[in-house]
Amino acid sequence: MSVTFKKTSPIILMIALPLCGMWYIGQGTYIHAKAILAQFLLETAWAETLDGNKEVKPWPWADTWPICRLDVPALGISRIVLAGASGSSLAFGPGHLFGSASPGIPGNIVIAGHRDTHFRFLEDLTIGHRLNMQTTTGIIEHYKITAIMILHESDTTSFINTNVPTITLITCYPFDALIAGGPLRYVVVAESEQMVTRA
Repeated sequence: MSVTFKKTSPIILMIALPLCGMWYIGQGTYIHAKAILAQFLLETAWAETLDGNKEVKPWPWADTWPICRLDVPALGISRIVLAGASGSSLAFGPGHLFGSASPGIPGNIVIAGHRDTHFRFLEDLTIGHRLNMQTTTGIIEHYKITAIMILHESDTTSFINTNVPTITLITCYPFDALIAGGPLRYVVVAESEQMVTRA
């Protein structure tokens, strides 16, 4: 019995190891393909939103919808921002925190995103960089970064409403942390340049 097992165990390993490898490659390919498809569906939902439709869900079971587009021309960055900052929303893009000002409305628009995906670019921003935000009406508002801070998650001063139209971008910090969800937040504040254009 043991002799038979010793003879068959290398054969089992020769079959099992490639199968395991193919499974992991398949998982990685599936996740990548899902991300590409999601971005295509988000772009389609955003185009429909700009055509005048409201709360266009990118897929039938989505619990979110596009509410604005955020661009950083200097870095070639463009992100569709979703309604709400729940885990399911943040998996597909940055999310607008309910309770903060809505895009297109004066106040402090707070947007959160994951440090290792959609908001990875925040570490490349510097004071003076410009952000453009396109609202659902097609109007593009122009902002300039005025502050970059690292705050504890308990510090909610970045959520305070302002008289100057402001965008506040928030992600976890540090960017290279091995474990996500630490207590620090990287906060980028951009204030309106009081200019608007139409796409």
